[in-house]
Amino acid sequence: MSELRRRPLPHAFHPPVAEFTVTSEEFTDGGPLPQAQVHAGGNRSPQLAWSGFPEGTRSFAVTCYDPDAPTGSGFWHWVLFDLPAGTTELPAGAGVADGSLLPAGAVHVRNDYGTRDFGGAAPPPGDGPHRYVFTVYAVDQERLGPDEHATPAQVGFMLRFHALGRAQLIGEYEVPAEG
Repeated sequence: MSELRRRPLPHAFHPPVAEFTVTSEEFTDGGPLPQAQVHAGGNRSPQLAWSGFPEGTRSFAVTCYDPDAPTGSGFWHWVLFDLPAGTTELPAGAGVADGSLLPAGAVHVRNDYGTRDFGGAAPPPGDGPHRYVFTVYAVDQERLGPDEHATPAQVGFMLRFHALGRAQLIGEYEVPAEG
């Protein structure tokens, strides 16, 4: 997929907000996404840590989105919100469906796989490199508003109006053409 054909990032049309930092022990920004974060590999959410978020942050949301998916609307791999304001890190594997590695009160909504957890990278063979955009949002209220039955679009709508800041980390992954 050429650079010209790449779709916009999920927050490209949101108002500008403060930027802060998110890092992972598992991959670097713009680098390859490890097999641990691939659906047919480990299918495990990466370790993420963030700092420098704006004063007044009352909770966090974390998403993983593939804007390059051949759907016309991208693909949501992970949507998590209502992380308490004191949370500054998620361990590897925190995206499991039972929420056992998440702080109390955190909410997963259904991703585009149809599950309430992290779903790893799975681009079609030969479709070129896909970007997996991990975004941490600093939110201006303790509870974003939706519940676990919300769609990623509903959560995105609420984040558009309640994000004080945003940090992103992008990993790339592709599956070569078969044959």
